[in-house]
Amino acid sequence: MLKIYRSLITALFVLWLAGCGYQPSSHMVKKIFDDSVYVEVQIDPSEPENAPYLADELRRVIITRFNGNIAPKEQANNVIKASYKGTQFIPLSYDRYGYTTRYQTIVNVEFTIITKTGKKIVKTITTTDEAGISESALQTSTMRIASIKNGLEKAVDAFMAYVSAKGAIE
Repeated sequence: MLKIYRSLITALFVLWLAGCGYQPSSHMVKKIFDDSVYVEVQIDPSEPENAPYLADELRRVIITRFNGNIAPKEQANNVIKASYKGTQFIPLSYDRYGYTTRYQTIVNVEFTIITKTGKKIVKTITTTDEAGISESALQTSTMRIASIKNGLEKAVDAFMAYVSAKGAIE
């Protein structure tokens, strides 16, 4: 019986040492990106107030999740271009007077990646978010912008997941 326990403990120890082969997404992205990345953002003229947010969000994710460094274009080994293609609002519910009380925000962003090997990858991501409408116009405007920002954040997250998966394949 003691021999069985020893064998079981040894087997568990070997499995623990071997691990399951999991690698974090930052490891996979390193197959596509070097440390220095230049981020360029192009914005739909109908929504210019979202340009700084998209650029900042993309830079934040690169720095925090993938330990990348933002570099000037001349010094960067990789380039990410994010092109914000605008937003659509689709009413989801109405009040008894026919006014919209809830809507869905659809955000479209096209990402172009130029990898460390010079390969160009283009990915368009469409995300959705839901928001309500308040009786206050100022509050409704704030909620609208927050909904767009949530959509942009989801797009950046989806883009980084795509890049990570692409790195796992290559």
